Amino acid sequence: MKLGALFSGGKDSTLAILMAKNLGYDISCLITLESKNKESYMFHTPSIKQTKVQAKAMKIPLISQETKGEKEGELKDLEKAIKKAKEEYKIQGIVTGAVESVYQSSRIQKICDKFGLECFNPLWQKDQIELLEELIKNKFEVIITGVAAERFDQSWLGRKVDEKMINELNELHKKYKINPAFEGGEAETFVLWCPLFKKKLKIKKSHKIMTGENSGRLEIQELEWKDL
Repeated sequence: MKLGALFSGGKDSTLAILMAKNLGYDISCLITLESKNKESYMFHTPSIKQTKVQAKAMKIPLISQETKGEKEGELKDLEKAIKKAKEEYKIQGIVTGAVESVYQSSRIQKICDKFGLECFNPLWQKDQIELLEELIKNKFEVIITGVAAERFDQSWLGRKVDEKMINELNELHKKYKINPAFEGGEAETFVLWCPLFKKKLKIKKSHKIMTGENSGRLEIQELEWKDL
């Protein structure tokens, strides 16, 4: 079955693509929504323009759709992108990285139903620590590119997701009910390498933008290829 993948450049959408490919699905294209609203209800925003470089690293075509990021208006833009994917790449379904957000998954399902597409959510209701461990198991190189919750400050931006971080997140979950895989919107991520990539990515130029003591983002301005 040919699938289009909703792709943000972060850990969940990328892991979902890997899982779908491992199950034998054909990922025909990636679909990215570039929201002008940094507080988008539906979509990942830090360094979203760099998904173009990630798509080249995976050698998968990318459909990129701009959206103002208005609460329901952005869904119309998502619908446009999915319609384009169906017409251009003859996809039969959509794969998403949805884990717990009913808001996101229900709206994507509604669009899929409209176009007669299957909706595949391989990470749905997956234990969040297990999800993070899955990244380590598959040798993902993932960094934090956004924070938006207490207990997270500027020092988290650019940090690599590794066993040490997973242990810290597990403790934060036990003490403060922080979602370890950031399903509460605590943080956002960017994938520099995983088994889907033909080349590793390395950050050449970036800067941190803090909008509060516990909120900010790492804007990746330039990436370069790194040999495996």
